[in-house]
Amino acid sequence: MAWFSDSGYWLGRLVFQRMLAVLYLVAFLTAVRQFRALIGARGMLPVPAFVALVPFRASPSVFHWHYSDRFFALWSWSGAALAAALVAGAADAVPLWASMLCWAVLWAQYLSIVNVGQTWYSFGWESLLLEAGSLAVFLGNADTAPPVTVMWLLRWLLFRVEFGAGLIKMRGDRCWRDLTCLHYHHETQPMPGPLSWFFHHLPKPLHKTEVAANHVAQLGLPVLLFTPQPIAGWAAVGMIVTQLWLVLSGNFAWLNWVTIALAMATAAPLWGGPSGEPPAPPLWFEVLVLAATAGVVLLSYRPARNLLSRQQMMNTSYESLHLVNSYGAFGTITRVRREIVVEGTADAVTGPGTTWVAYEFHGKPGDVRRLPRQFAPWHLRLDWLMWFAALSPAYARSWFVPFVARLLENDRDTLRLLRTNPFPDLPPARIRARVFRYRFTTWRELRQTGAWWHRTEEREFLAPVGRSALHGMR
Repeated sequence: MAWFSDSGYWLGRLVFQRMLAVLYLVAFLTAVRQFRALIGARGMLPVPAFVALVPFRASPSVFHWHYSDRFFALWSWSGAALAAALVAGAADAVPLWASMLCWAVLWAQYLSIVNVGQTWYSFGWESLLLEAGSLAVFLGNADTAPPVTVMWLLRWLLFRVEFGAGLIKMRGDRCWRDLTCLHYHHETQPMPGPLSWFFHHLPKPLHKTEVAANHVAQLGLPVLLFTPQPIAGWAAVGMIVTQLWLVLSGNFAWLNWVTIALAMATAAPLWGGPSGEPPAPPLWFEVLVLAATAGVVLLSYRPARNLLSRQQMMNTSYESLHLVNSYGAFGTITRVRREIVVEGTADAVTGPGTTWVAYEFHGKPGDVRRLPRQFAPWHLRLDWLMWFAALSPAYARSWFVPFVARLLENDRDTLRLLRTNPFPDLPPARIRARVFRYRFTTWRELRQTGAWWHRTEEREFLAPVGRSALHGMR
């Protein structure tokens, strides 16, 4: 059929599926490394407590039927193994039905994790990975040509990601309209990267150019995705360039990389495809593809309406399977960076002479002399939530006290989420947390002090607390 015969989509499907499988692999490995402290049986927000309160219909997950840390680890490792097999091309080495089953299982496995992940999995890129993964199920493999309708659904998803982000900015903070947001963003973003300091110190006219280019990439280029090739392909190339710019300037987990994978699906036809007549798809596959396409079209009503709404919501799922969602980011830009510094002491009684030692995190700023690192697409969930907690204690109400309690026990799984443990032999007697204002140093300050950050204390976030007092706070 004609809607299966466009050979230019072969490369787009190949690149998209391989990139998506890599990102699934990263997501599952992230879960393996972090789940015990975050959502494990003894974690800060335990899965068993969550599933006891939330019905299966509201959060479909295998963990409603059974949960143990060992089972969760096995579930995540098996997801990682399946993703690795798909990266290696396993989907093209098996029959079409088996290829679809592999992608469906991968999607269902990660859905089970996201739906019990609570605030740790509340980021928009979780839904984005799931929505992209649900479409990958219906792309087929080497046994048949790519379904053109599904390839167009990838464009529709890319459109919503970019256009939604563009609209939320224009409807949000005034600095997006006067082109000044990047005077602050590189410094105040959730997790700066190793080049963020340098991006921040670019000339202000160049910052305005960055913002203007962002508006073109998110409000202009997405419209061109629905034009014929090569226009659509070159529009996708422009989006890839802007996403790579974001990769260089910060750490946004796999958000940018899923977006790049979607754009590659549209841009790849610029480089052609295999010659000759593609294999005819089996009838059952045609029926499934048409049904999936119709389903996405129907579920797109609310996300499409959201794009047109003055009360546009960002990063919203409308059903528990995360099949068609709304996206967007940074409608508001913070002007000042605040960081929570968590410190411990061996002194049971604290006073002016108490020696406090800070816990260092992997990604979030702490030691002013430490250059931020590049972690994306790896997702440091605790570091991200610490950024939100510094904006408002309300973001940390459910998990910060359990986090401190585990530091007071020298909990091994929690300490694995941190870069340093200043109390390797015995747990600290007391923990406190303070809020500091951070800013990037100037070129002159960097030369004189070797520090990438300058900080000043603003307020107390958590008064010194020991194990006995903490029990009453839970």
